[in-house]
Order: sequence, then structure tokens, then C-alpha cells
Amino acid sequence: MNSDNKPDGEIKVEKRTNGRWAFVLSYRGVTYPAEGQFSTQLLAQSAAYVAMKLLRNTR
Repeated sequence: MNSDNKPDGEIKVEKRTNGRWAFVLSYRGVTYPAEGQFSTQLLAQSAAYVAMKLLRNTR
């Protein structure tokens, strides 16, 4: 979190028209395109949190 107590990133998990799940990641004002073709919402959420953690560790 930054000094304004706002999160520095946001994760949105969405269901695609083909029935698969993907995540959209926004981090420090940059929105990354939807990633993944996950079979469950939980798998998409897990992958999104791993991606967010990797971004935070690359400072």
C-alpha cells in the first residue's frame, strides 16, 4: 500500500465468453491485458495473486 492507504494494485477475475476464467491486473496505474484460460475461478485468482506478488518483488 502506498502512503495514501490505497492499494498499489488491483485484481479482477472475469469469466470469458468461452466459459473459461481470466484475470486482469492493474498495478501502479498500468493495466495489463487479460491473462489465462483457467478452468475455475479459484485457479484464476491464485495465478493473479502470484503475478501480483512477482510485480511487487521487482521494485
